[in-house]
Amino acid sequence: MNGKIRRSGGLRGSMGLALVAFTLSIATAGAAAAQNDKMTPIAIPAQPTAIALGTGPLPGATAPESWHSQYGSVFARNVTEATLTPFLPDPAKATGAAVIIAPGGGFRTLSMENEGWDAARALADKGVAAFVLKYRLNQTPPDMAGFERSMQEMFSGTAQRPRPDPQAAMAGLAPQLADSRAAFALVRKRAAEWRVDPDRIGMLGFSAGAMLTLTTTLSGGDAKPAFIGLIYGPLSPVTTPADAPPMFVALAADDPFFANSGFGLIDSWRTAKRPAEFHLYEQGGHGFGMYPKTTTSTGWFDAYVRWIGMHGMLKPKA
Repeated sequence: MNGKIRRSGGLRGSMGLALVAFTLSIATAGAAAAQNDKMTPIAIPAQPTAIALGTGPLPGATAPESWHSQYGSVFARNVTEATLTPFLPDPAKATGAAVIIAPGGGFRTLSMENEGWDAARALADKGVAAFVLKYRLNQTPPDMAGFERSMQEMFSGTAQRPRPDPQAAMAGLAPQLADSRAAFALVRKRAAEWRVDPDRIGMLGFSAGAMLTLTTTLSGGDAKPAFIGLIYGPLSPVTTPADAPPMFVALAADDPFFANSGFGLIDSWRTAKRPAEFHLYEQGGHGFGMYPKTTTSTGWFDAYVRWIGMHGMLKPKA
């Protein structure tokens, strides 16, 4: 598959704009300050191992999928067909654990490299089967100039917009939730082929992807992630189910979007007596992902892997 899939898709309804402001994941405010922040159109990269999830198009989408480079990384937008790309560990290292990765981008774009492929390769190196979810996105102007203007307008209004209730906002994520559920179904269907334990499939999300991860956990029906990681996502309180999975959270104290809204999500998990680990890094901004930085936020990945191991996810079953 070459990634040039042209169907319709996106985030619909009046909740869309609020969700964008609520779940930005463009690498900003120092995510890669030393690198080029100019958005440069690029050809859609070959994605020969991407698997179409078959969740179907949404009516009304007209802009085709396109990609651009920024911050020394690559991003997709106007994604109109959801795919899942496997990154499998060496069979000699495979632990049986698996993680579905949801990159961020405010539901307008996807940080495919920094928050997708790079994280997946790092997990595979640890013996964890990783699967990058390219979920459908809200449509944006097809031309780069129009897209840049739309992003500038969104950023300039972020501070003035009220924070929506997260559980109400989740109701606007029906297409993305369908993509996530299909990803879990596919991994379980091919678990034997991919050397995956169906009971040890987790989900890791960045910003908007963190919100999708939380939505999958709370409203995903049979998806049922065995463990979840939320990296610089919203932390407003939610109603936590009694069987909520262990949760790992990482956030920088200087995150311009989510560092000043309290930590109600952590309290929600703890009140429900569910396992939660929370790392609040002094510095790191928003969108640090797998970028190498001098801040301690760079250590989130090693902490996450140790946390997975603490919960027994890295021990192959006899």
